[in-house]
Formats: sequence, C-alpha cells, structure tokens
Amino acid sequence: MFNSLISRVILLNVLLLILGVGSFAMYHLQREQKHLINVHRQSAQLVLDTVERAISHSMSVGDTDNVQAMLEKVGEGSPLQQVYVFDLNGTIKHSSDPQLIGTAAPEDAVRLFQQHKIELVHFVPGGKQILTVQRPITANKNCFRCHGISRGVIGVLNIDFSLAHMEDQLRETGTIFVHSTMVNLIVLALAISIIMSRMLRRPLGEISEAMRQVEAGDLSVRMEQQSNDEVGQLIGGFNSMVDNLDRAQNELQKIHYQQMERADRLASIGEMAAGLAHEIKNPLAGIGGAINVLADDYPEGDPRREVMAQIQKQVDRMNKTVTDLLYFGRPGKPEFSYVDINSLIKQTQLFASQHPEAKNVNWIEELTRDLPPVWGDQKQIQQVLLNLMINGLQAMKDGGVLTVQTELCSENGRDLIQVDIRDTGPGIPEPEMKNIFTPFYTSKTEGTGLGLPICRQLLETNGGSLKVSSVVEKGACFTVLLPIAEGQEGALLADQKADQ
Repeated sequence: MFNSLISRVILLNVLLLILGVGSFAMYHLQREQKHLINVHRQSAQLVLDTVERAISHSMSVGDTDNVQAMLEKVGEGSPLQQVYVFDLNGTIKHSSDPQLIGTAAPEDAVRLFQQHKIELVHFVPGGKQILTVQRPITANKNCFRCHGISRGVIGVLNIDFSLAHMEDQLRETGTIFVHSTMVNLIVLALAISIIMSRMLRRPLGEISEAMRQVEAGDLSVRMEQQSNDEVGQLIGGFNSMVDNLDRAQNELQKIHYQQMERADRLASIGEMAAGLAHEIKNPLAGIGGAINVLADDYPEGDPRREVMAQIQKQVDRMNKTVTDLLYFGRPGKPEFSYVDINSLIKQTQLFASQHPEAKNVNWIEELTRDLPPVWGDQKQIQQVLLNLMINGLQAMKDGGVLTVQTELCSENGRDLIQVDIRDTGPGIPEPEMKNIFTPFYTSKTEGTGLGLPICRQLLETNGGSLKVSSVVEKGACFTVLLPIAEGQEGALLADQKADQ
C-alpha cells in the first residue's frame, strides 16, 4: 500500500493533521484547565470570605460552639471537601468534620502556611484533585482574654475545595474533542483521498500506461492536456518527448534504409570488383611476361627498350591496383596468435626504412617496455603498420620526423595497446578528414584510395580500431588500438618475453 506515492502523501497529511490538531487540543485543554481553576479559585475565595465573616464574631466573644456549628453547616456544600481551623502548632481546633478536631492538620496545609502561600492545587489519597485556600487569623483586642495581648497570627482558616467537577468537565470536553477530531480526520482523509485520486492518481496512472505503450514501441500515443498545472505540464512534456522520439525514429529508419541500400550496392560492387580483378589479374600477368620477353629482344640503349620498361611499370601499377581491389572485396580470415607489438614494430620499421622516401626522415621510437602481447594476426597487423609508416614517409617529401610510440591504455572497460604513428608533414585538411577512410578516395596522383580503408578493415577484423588526428602544417597522427591477450597463454608469453 505504501509503495504508492498517493498513499504516502495521504498518510503524511493525516499525520500532520493529527500533530496539529493534537497540539491545538493540548493547548486548548490546558487553557481551559487554567480558566476553570481561576473560576474555582474565585469561588473558594468567596467562600473563604463568607466563612471568615461568619465566624469572626463568634470567635471574638469566645463562642467556640457556634464556630463549630457554622463550620459544619458550611461543610455541607458539595464543592467543599473540608473546612477547618488549625493553630500554629498544626493542631485542628475547629473542623467541618468533628472527628478531625484535635488531630494534626495535613502536611500540605501546614507546609503551605509555613511557606507564606495562600493557595495550592494538589492531589489527596484517592486521586482527587484539591484546591486548598488559606487565610491567617490575626488576633485583635477582643481576642486578648483568650490568646493574650499578642496581635500576631493565632491560627489559620483552611478550605479544601474539590476540583472533581472541573476534572469531569475537562474529561467531557476532551472526549468530545477527541471524537470530533476523529470524525474530522476521517472526513479530511477521505476528502484528500478523493482529491488526490482525481487530480494525481488517475492522470499519473494514465501517463504510466502511456509510457508503457511507448516503451513497447507504440509512438502514436498522445495524451490530452486538460490543465496548465504541474500535471498538465508533465503531460505536455510527455507528448513533446514522444514527438521527438517519433521524429528521431523516422530519421533513424530513413538513415538505416539508406545505409542498407548503400551496403547492398557496395556489396554488389565489391563482388563485381573482386570478380573483375580476378579476371584482369591473369591477363596482366601474361602481358607483363610478354613485355619482359620483348624487352630482351632489344639491345641496350635502344629507345624501344625504355618504352617497354614504362609499359612494364604501368602493368605493375595496374596489378597492384587489382590486387588491392581483390583484397578489399574478399579479405582473408585472420589467423590469431600472440603478438609482441614492440618487436613487430621494429621489424616493420626495417622494411619501411628501405623505402626511397625514407632517406630524409628521422625516426623516433618511444616504445613502452614490458607491454603485454596482443591477440591478432601478425601478418595483417604488420601490413597495417607498414602502410601507415609509408603514408607518413610519403607525406614528408622534403624530410621530417616520423615518431612511433606505444603505450597501454583503457577504453570502454577494455585494456588495449595504443600505437601512435605521427609525422611532421603538411597535415590533413578538414574536408579530407571526413573522406580518408572512404574506398577509392585519394588525394595523391597515384594510388587506388584503398590503403586506409583496408587498414581499418583489417584492424576491425582483429578486434581493434583505427583513429586519426591532424593539425594543418604540423602533421598527422594515426592511432592503432589493439586488444591485449588475456588468459594464461598471454601471461606465459609475457613472462617468456621478460626472461629474454
């Protein structure tokens, strides 16, 4: 039940109402109690004045019997608990209850007199609440014959006024207040429940149901906004969100269809290109062989021999183009093994340094030691590294610095080895950055435009990736990311490499 937000709100409101009403009730009852005590205090003072005037004459003439009779008569009043007079020694001399004459006055009464106070609200045995009011009796000249010439206090007139009626009134008031409060709380709780249900529970339930439909894939769901309050704004936001999702889905489907069509076309073109390359490669081999035979028929220095050499060069170029096209259309499956990337880079650098454009380039190797082995096809990875190094060399025709750097990194929770191949050439302009991995796109006068697409394809086949960054006039950096080898075999290979 309390998993519902509405139920928790209703419960919180009821608790706050109980706290507020309870605090008000306590304040009201305390205020009513003080008021009733003041009323009874005034009544007790009035009775005290009346009793004092009634017995003053009899006491002045020494008529103790009349004093006793008056106290017994006054004690018959229902609010009065006791009326008595006690001397300074605490002995009761006159009382509305004749049996108390000669006994010790209650300790509360004696203590009240000794503390020079005139009233006290206290409880007596039996749980009854009593208001005690006292008034000292001072001797005058008529009292000299009985009490001597002293004009001090000769006794205390004490009245115990019962507060039972006040307690009954407070109890009745509290009962009525509790009952009325319970009725009000029930009515308020029902009213809050109805209001919450109509204003929150129903619209929130409709929103929740609409969201489930959207989650199931139905983006045609819309809700009617009936107000401009927070719930209405929530419904408006929901409708806007679904509109955006619908538009985004339509755009994604459109892009997806375009990519599927493009992929189909590229697949068809790839198959056709692979078939054509295969058909062209054999005749080219025959043409190349025939050119070599014809060239041998001409003596050294014959201009026709030079023409044959140019023809052979173009045949070799066409053969490389056909070979790249065939490889791009039908790449070979990788043969996975554990590869020491630093050793592979050093081997590849030896091959690349033999390139004609490498003589004016300085090499810098920043290889991190003790790198774990990578898991991939060594030949394909070496092909990628060699291609990227040669691209860097060709970008620095007037000389420069080619830096090869390795390090361990992490991406999306995977441990990878990062290889950066950085040149100091002219860099790659921004418009060309978007197309460098597009098949057949090239900015060189020679080449097929398949080198970088093949590199990226090979790395993805090996579970890696290829990235590029460039600053114009400062050079370009190609970043190769390869997954490290995992498992006991990889750890064993790493240990063997460390022992060497």
